[in-house]
Parts: sequence; structure tokens; C-alpha cells
Amino acid sequence: MVADLQDDEKILLDMTSSEQLGIASLDTLMDLLNNPSLAKQNGDQLYYVARMGPRYIPFANNSRTFDQLKFSGGFRLIRFPEASNKIMNYYNQFSLLRLLEANYNQEFDNFKNSAAKILDPAILRRQETDNGVILRSTDNPVLRTYDAELLKELGFHTLQMNGSRRSKILILETLKKGSEELMVYLKSKYHLK
Repeated sequence: MVADLQDDEKILLDMTSSEQLGIASLDTLMDLLNNPSLAKQNGDQLYYVARMGPRYIPFANNSRTFDQLKFSGGFRLIRFPEASNKIMNYYNQFSLLRLLEANYNQEFDNFKNSAAKILDPAILRRQETDNGVILRSTDNPVLRTYDAELLKELGFHTLQMNGSRRSKILILETLKKGSEELMVYLKSKYHLK
């Protein structure tokens, strides 16, 4: 369990950094979408942040020991009820994260539907390398439209995703703190190094 929690802690740190980068990209995208003349001058940046900002990696925690305890009836073998409760409380927090990720996926779908009206797929394709890396262009590509209403619609969906990502960071930080506290507790209670 302690090894699983150490894995979670590293993943949580990496995800928090990734979410912060995504938020910065979405902030930039909102600024560009709110000013059509700025969008015209910064096509390279707009296409890049519109492509990279929304991307995220779902959290995959290491729950192998927890799953073994849960499915094999192993929790009844834990002699300290407080330990069982602390373990359950930590792993129950992941349901909120999963709910937020599901909500974000819906927001991302709305974003893509709106972006399809604005972003040129030929330019998006041109940004891709053979190994899947997305490159920023250098020729100030144009949007399909600079219609202020369509840009505001995309900006709205960007704002929604950005809010979800900010909420996700709070949950990730809570989970990280919870994993640290549970590790300290288990090491102390069971005299682990």
C-alpha cells in the first residue's frame, strides 16, 4: 500500500504540473479569442494553444493493493479499524476526480464542436509530425472565420474547461496531501521504514 501511495504521489505531482500548463494555454486562448484583431495577428499561437491547451491525461492511480483488499475481503484482516477507515477515505476521494474528468470530457466535446467552425483542419493536420508531436506553425495561419460571435462561443467553452482544470488542481492537491498523510500513518502504525 505504501508503494502504491508513493506511485500516486509522483503521478499527482506530474498531473498538477500538466494541468497548470494546460490552464496557461487556455488562458492565452481566451485572450486571443476575446480580441479578433489579436487573433489575426497571432494565428501561430492561437492554433497551437487551441490544440494543446485542452489536452489532458486522465488520472490512473495505483490501486492494486486496495483492490486486492477490497475484492478478497482483506479489509477484515486489518486489526486497526482506524487504518481501514483512513484507507477507504483516501480511495473514496477518487470518485470526485472521476466525476470532474467526465464533466471535462463533455466540455471538451462542446469545445471541439465549436472549434470545428473556426479552425482550419488542414492547418491542424499540418501541425502534426509523423510521431504525433504537435508543432507550432510559423506562418501566421488564418482562421476559417473571425466572426466575433463564434469566437466568443469558443471562448465560453474554453472558459468552462479552464474552470474544470482549476477545480481539478484543487482535487489533485487534496489527494496528494491525503496520500502523504496516509503514508505517514501507515508507516507509523505498522512500524515501516
